[in-house]
Amino acid sequence: MPATSKAQQKAAGAALSAKRGDTSKSELKGASREMYDSMSEKQLEEFAATKRKGLPAKKSGN
Repeated sequence: MPATSKAQQKAAGAALSAKRGDTSKSELKGASREMYDSMSEKQLEEFAATKRKGLPAKKSGN
């Protein structure tokens, strides 16, 4: 499942970095911390690998 916004893609990248041990979990905030706790590394890779071109900055609330 790809990310639906640039913010979501960026948060997934931060969470993935922490999962891999490149950054500390304590540096994560908000959505990236929730993603770290609830998603597998493979799921985070899918979100983080989403191309940013054409994505909205933030997901619109429906």
